[in-house]
Amino acid sequence: MAGGVHSDVLGELGRRIAAGEIPPGAVLTLAGIEAEQGASRTVVREAVRVLESLGMVESRRRVGITVLPRERWDAFDPLLIGWNLEGPFRQQQLEALMELRVAVEPMAARLAAERATPAQRAELKRLAEELNDLGHRGLGASDPYLEIDLAFHATLLAASGNPLLAALERPVHAVLEGRTRLGLTPSIPVAGTLEDHLRLALAIVAGDADEAERHSRGHMHTVWGEVAGDASAWG
Repeated sequence: MAGGVHSDVLGELGRRIAAGEIPPGAVLTLAGIEAEQGASRTVVREAVRVLESLGMVESRRRVGITVLPRERWDAFDPLLIGWNLEGPFRQQQLEALMELRVAVEPMAARLAAERATPAQRAELKRLAEELNDLGHRGLGASDPYLEIDLAFHATLLAASGNPLLAALERPVHAVLEGRTRLGLTPSIPVAGTLEDHLRLALAIVAGDADEAERHSRGHMHTVWGEVAGDASAWG
């Protein structure tokens, strides 16, 4: 029960801060949060501790809990990404993550073609084929499609052999899952998406770094354009 209450308090505060309802510079107090949320001091302290770990707030004795500027926040944390996707900064969050993916995933693909293990190459091919099957059956917005897509990109990043690129799996996971949960992923994938996954996987299987990078870049630009159009999905 305490865990659930803690999650409720953390989620409420996190969403409101991420949305700008509680702006940078605002000062909160433990007593004030307790009264507003109807939660215990222990639960509130734990929620504040998590927000501090994300760089969203700073607690100081005799001052209170100060909301910090957005530039100080941990932009890669899945919690923050989720809160942004639920609020008015949704489009900015989608575009920021997509710009990052355009910059780094083609390099990850190049490195994967050079460094992936035989098992990783086979897995990427298998996952791409499953995505192709699900997508052509109009299941692009389904949980099975999401699960396979997440596994494909996580495997790709891991296969790069670069731990910093592999660490991007968490924010990529958060934004792909967030788009699906918000109904922003089409049932029939955008033209070229499924083919790009397959061509990318086959290039990595063949060890062709140039082709792997090219197909990844093509895929990323396709999705980038799709994300740019997401803004019209909610007006």
